[in-house]
Amino acid sequence: MAEKEVEIRTTDGNCDAVLYLVEDGKKRPGVIHYPDIMGIRPSHRSMAKRLAEAGYTVVLVNPFFRTAKGATFDFPPNFAGDPRTMQRFGELAGPLTPEVMERDARTFADFLSTQSSVSDAKMGAVGYCFTGQAALRTAATLPERIGAIASFHGGGLVTDKPTSPHLVLSTIPKNGPKLYFAHAVNDHSMPQEAIEQLNAALKAWGGKYESEVYQGALHGWTVSDSAAYNPPQAEKAFSKLTALFADALRPTSSRASL
Repeated sequence: MAEKEVEIRTTDGNCDAVLYLVEDGKKRPGVIHYPDIMGIRPSHRSMAKRLAEAGYTVVLVNPFFRTAKGATFDFPPNFAGDPRTMQRFGELAGPLTPEVMERDARTFADFLSTQSSVSDAKMGAVGYCFTGQAALRTAATLPERIGAIASFHGGGLVTDKPTSPHLVLSTIPKNGPKLYFAHAVNDHSMPQEAIEQLNAALKAWGGKYESEVYQGALHGWTVSDSAAYNPPQAEKAFSKLTALFADALRPTSSRASL
């Protein structure tokens, strides 16, 4: 498994990223891996590499490159209302308007499509915490190119704003990408009421989806450097992710092979 530090040129500058691929001449479906608000670091490198080992070419991108490269915090964050942490969160998330997320999604997908290790199968995207919405917006932006997306402990998927991420569901074809949402319990960024609203919107949408709460799993349970890391539930999440992609990321020509 090769791990290559790369830069992806965007209209707002170069995005630092890590590309994971098997250099055996074969082509595999491409996947965009969006890390949580803490950016590219060993835990997400390990997660992206493991996904690539399951049969994909994975690019781990830094969606927060407009503010910081690599890891995004230079101090231990405390998301339980600490003013310094919340200020930094705003600095990182602020530039990522819906329009910017959509533009980035196109850029990241275009980057993957130029890689010799990427097949012409449908691509996938996965987001964690804040970037669960980035994965959803990727599906809405590129429904013809994305076969499936997953959001793990995604925050703010339903808000009372006209730009709420869940509202993009109406723009996704019913026969388009498969959507998977894995929720934490007692998650202030995605409380039960918001989960129920999302589920209602998904049902009204009518496409292929799954939305489930991981019992006993707190926000951040999939990430090994999180205080909420829950190994058994993290393994379940990985199994769900790989099953989703194995089912949905189909080759569209004989050029694709695993």
